Amino acid sequence: MHTLAPSAILVLVALPQELDAALLGPHALVRYTGVGKVNAAYAAAKAIREHAPQLVINFGSAGRVAPCSQGLVEVASVLQRDMNAEPLAPRGDTPFQDGDHSLHSGHVGVVCGTGDSFVTAPDPWFATRGVHLVDMELYAVASVCARENVAWRSIKFVSDDANGDSAQDWQANVRRGEQLFVDWFLAQRLPTPRA
Repeated sequence: MHTLAPSAILVLVALPQELDAALLGPHALVRYTGVGKVNAAYAAAKAIREHAPQLVINFGSAGRVAPCSQGLVEVASVLQRDMNAEPLAPRGDTPFQDGDHSLHSGHVGVVCGTGDSFVTAPDPWFATRGVHLVDMELYAVASVCARENVAWRSIKFVSDDANGDSAQDWQANVRRGEQLFVDWFLAQRLPTPRA
């Protein structure tokens, strides 16, 4: 049995430092996943099963590895940058999995590569797959949404340039995307709250 959320929208964020849930008020249910793909997959599956949202939005910080806008960017597709089962499958592809190994939001935007590492150096593979941003949760969230047949979107705040200064830049900038996201969210025509 589902416990209905106060909204048709579930916002998944890794950390409270990225978004204060109170800022979205009654417009969405906010859940924190923790860092990394395992934590994100578990939190996404649990929240979707408990609240049956119409839409999941993943918001959080991301490092830029290719030219794209600063500030907020929408993600069009996501892939796993750390799935490396060569020679069974090319890097980024899960072996023995049919279908596309990129997950698509249905919205125009950038390509995000998700992995369980904090990127601080260039990786030529990003250019071969057209990756613009890197994060640590989105692929897991999008994968759970796809399996549960729930629409998803992802809005990322570019917090750093995924280089040797990333850790310091992330810490300095992590809160700067919060109000930008809240403004973006409130300007959207999203599903209305449930009665």
